[in-house]
Amino acid sequence: MINTIVMKTILLILAIIFTSHSSHAQLEALSQKDRTLILQALDKQQSAWNKGDIDAFMQSYWKSEKLVFNGSYGPIFGWENTKQRYLKGYPDTISMGKLKFKVITLDKIADGLAQMIGSFHLKRSIGDLNGYFTLNWKKFDHGWLIISDHTSGSN
Repeated sequence: MINTIVMKTILLILAIIFTSHSSHAQLEALSQKDRTLILQALDKQQSAWNKGDIDAFMQSYWKSEKLVFNGSYGPIFGWENTKQRYLKGYPDTISMGKLKFKVITLDKIADGLAQMIGSFHLKRSIGDLNGYFTLNWKKFDHGWLIISDHTSGSN
């Protein structure tokens, strides 16, 4: 019940942010510097994954209990819980395969907030995986981090 309340609260906050800033956000693009920093963070994730290094992959996520990962099994809250989900689902480099991200859109949704929509492809000897993701990024003093990840397989 608490997870449902927390999720509804997060969705309400994102809806308020989006609706209150939607006309303003359409006028302001994400700066080239911020776009580059976010794309570099995503590239580091891809590289870490392809080395089998989930610890390094997780560095682009907000290290907070408020981080949310939403996948086919429902929402998971917290950085450590998200990491454990990856470790359980991908226990070795064979299951991890080789990851390739493709960014479809990357837009500013408010000052210090950006949303990325993209696709992923995992090339694996045990069967490829494909899908789509929506990542919400927040700008912190030390860089951009993923605060919300919704990833779904499309196989």
